[in-house]
Amino acid sequence: MLPINTVGLLVATLGGAAVGLERQWSGHAEGPTARFAGIRTFTMLGMLSGLSGWLWESAPVLAAILLAGGVGITIAAYIVSSRHDVEGTTEVAAMVVLAAGVLAGMGRLQLASAIIAVEILLLVEKSRLHSLVRRIDDVELRAGVRFAVMALVILPLLPAGPFGPLGSIKPRELWTLVLFFSGLSFLGHVLRRVVGAGHGYLVSGLLGGLVSSTSVTFTFARSSRTERSAERALAIGAVGANAVLYPRVIAATAALNPALVPTLVPFLVAPAVVATLVTGIGATMRASGETPTTFSPRSPLQLSAALQMAVLFQVVMVIVRAARDAFGQAGVLTTAAVFGLADVDALTVSMARAVTGTVSPHTAALAIATGILANTALKTAVALALGSPRFRAIVAGTLLLTMVAGAVSIVLL
Repeated sequence: MLPINTVGLLVATLGGAAVGLERQWSGHAEGPTARFAGIRTFTMLGMLSGLSGWLWESAPVLAAILLAGGVGITIAAYIVSSRHDVEGTTEVAAMVVLAAGVLAGMGRLQLASAIIAVEILLLVEKSRLHSLVRRIDDVELRAGVRFAVMALVILPLLPAGPFGPLGSIKPRELWTLVLFFSGLSFLGHVLRRVVGAGHGYLVSGLLGGLVSSTSVTFTFARSSRTERSAERALAIGAVGANAVLYPRVIAATAALNPALVPTLVPFLVAPAVVATLVTGIGATMRASGETPTTFSPRSPLQLSAALQMAVLFQVVMVIVRAARDAFGQAGVLTTAAVFGLADVDALTVSMARAVTGTVSPHTAALAIATGILANTALKTAVALALGSPRFRAIVAGTLLLTMVAGAVSIVLL
């Protein structure tokens, strides 16, 4: 096996060569507007920075001189080229190669390799990135900026707590939950934009399920009455939204309390399989009369819904603690069923947090499964009350099967 410093030199050199290859291939190293570096120069810059990182501890002065030489050449090249072209992508790429090469020479191979990989991806995907930026509208830009402010400005300023009755109010934790669910809504919005509306009801239902399977079921049920030619497609889209509910709950639980996931998954496998199978079968059947549509909330961040969820989470935490103290496990499960009708996400977050001391992992998993069962019953009623005959048959029938599967899992486990 090669010594680590030799491997570092090799990584630095090859990283520079890879970036140089892209610059040469894209035409930035040739022609009347050529930049200062192509494959050969970048390869040597990588080698130089690797040597600098190798020598950083044993000969820091020499290492600094070598690195300063590479930086100086890059700056001088930009000064000259900027007289007729202000683009500095090649020069910045060279600076990144120098930094990654130093890290590789110092033995931090994984970090250096990751930096080079991301750099090459950014260079190669130039046209797609520019196209993506051009497709961003005013609403999405504002939503992105707001989310950045929420995460980078507001979150660090909030106190950790706890405050209030029983020390249950933790502002920073609550705001983290707001960020999590707002980010999930924003991700669903971005995916809808990437996929496009032309893929129809199924994709719209799957992506809408990232936000709220209840809202998708309600929206598609009403639409099925006026769009009778697409009622089957609408029904499969609604079932797809409900299929997304299960991985969404597991993902939220994994993010908040990974230790609870192994206990929770057995409760959700059977109903998830039923919903997924129906969705898969429906996806293979050609929909007649289907027209493009999307389930699209007004705001990409769904901030008001996330705030309501955080408040509901706090209420659930207090009530669950009181119910446990007064009635034991039965009180927790009754509370879960009631709150599951309103918001499965808030219930999931509450149970994931409650495991830290209020309830046992088994009780928490059982409470989440009970809440999902109650929520599914509500959506079944919505489909029966608002949907067209075919929509009712498909959606209500599927949801009833998932309820049976969920109930059997609860009884057996």
